[in-house]
Amino acid sequence: MGRKSFFSSKGSALSTQAPTSGTGWIGSAFLVVNDALGGGLLYFPLAYHLAGGILIAVMMQTIFQVFVVIAHLILGYCADIKGSNNYQDVLHSLCGARAQLACAVCITLYCFGTCITFLIVIGDQWEMFFLNVAKDFYCNTSPFYMGRSFIISVTSCIFILPLCFSKRIDFLKYASVVGVIGILYVVGLVTVMYFTPHTARVPIATHPKSWMDIFLVVPNICFAYQCHVGVIPVYSCMEKRNLYEFAKAVGLAMLLCEIIYTVTAILGYLQFGGNVTSDILLSFKPDTTVMIAVVLIAVKSYTSYPMLHFCGRAAFECIWTTIWSMSVEDTARHEKIRRIITTVVWFGLTLILAISIPNIGVVIQVLGSACAIFIFVFPGICLFKAMQNQLESGISQSQKVYWLRGLAVFFIVVGTFIFGLTLSQAIIKDLKGAKRDSSQYTC
Repeated sequence: MGRKSFFSSKGSALSTQAPTSGTGWIGSAFLVVNDALGGGLLYFPLAYHLAGGILIAVMMQTIFQVFVVIAHLILGYCADIKGSNNYQDVLHSLCGARAQLACAVCITLYCFGTCITFLIVIGDQWEMFFLNVAKDFYCNTSPFYMGRSFIISVTSCIFILPLCFSKRIDFLKYASVVGVIGILYVVGLVTVMYFTPHTARVPIATHPKSWMDIFLVVPNICFAYQCHVGVIPVYSCMEKRNLYEFAKAVGLAMLLCEIIYTVTAILGYLQFGGNVTSDILLSFKPDTTVMIAVVLIAVKSYTSYPMLHFCGRAAFECIWTTIWSMSVEDTARHEKIRRIITTVVWFGLTLILAISIPNIGVVIQVLGSACAIFIFVFPGICLFKAMQNQLESGISQSQKVYWLRGLAVFFIVVGTFIFGLTLSQAIIKDLKGAKRDSSQYTC
């Protein structure tokens, strides 16, 4: 790497392979966008308020997006060293089995937490539905079958749990298209609503109450842009697998995400100011246009839960088989019963926690801090190990290697700092007590 460009495919494990059929860089960009866009969009307007207003939040978002892009390129470079095709294998190829196990633990916890957010969002969407069709009856009578706990439990058992037992989830790939449409519809809804008559004066923050408040937007940024776990499989399926093509795909994907998130956050925040809810849809008057968004987001949540559960279950499988040193034969022999037990326990725990947690902001604050590990710490460790291997093997002693090793240390330090600070802020905030979302349109 010393005398070769960082974007050169020469010297990588795959550089000598002839191009094979695969996805072009534009198609890959949209796959990354599909992976990145999610529930974090609904929380962005409130995150802008907590950070101290639009200017501070946009600055933080832009700065962190630069690091997000660099982290993608680091992972792509490290994946090429031994031709790795997923996030865990990148860590295993450079840092060994223990690093792979640590990665599996983080992925398990991340997927578990994300599944909780899907269930909370489902509860929010049902609340919006009831407010639209029968607000007086829903708010005044409060029948048990319209209760948040009951409706989340019953609908999840009907629509989510049966899908989670499957060994494969490729049948859900078409439903994910509805999810993308739902996210884009929310962006359009927020934009159109801003340019229609609405409350003229709302409390708008212009500066943070404390300098530490600027970091309150960081967890949501990390949660919203965290697609690093899924980006390596996308890279492995590219028609031309090299860092230059990958950089174009990542650049386009992050530009689209930046536009979508920023437009939604700014226009949503300007409409509701400090009164905005953690789920932006709850701030709107429930009418037909909002109900369409509610249905689309609900479908996305119902279909996304099994996908995240599948990833989390696979990571947990890695942990379980590693801890018990199970052979391939033993792993295959008890796979079905282990899959059923894991699915039932996973679903039950996420359901209990989703019913207990008042809003998605509580979970996103914690998950966002954990995402810093995927975006900063693990890529930093991989890059440091790759550069260290070059120095120790004598392949290169160029100044660029030392600079990249310094960049790796910087990523590790920054990621650790963000993880510790934002997690502490989230815990302190939760200990003070989190409240259910409420607006003039909720009960």
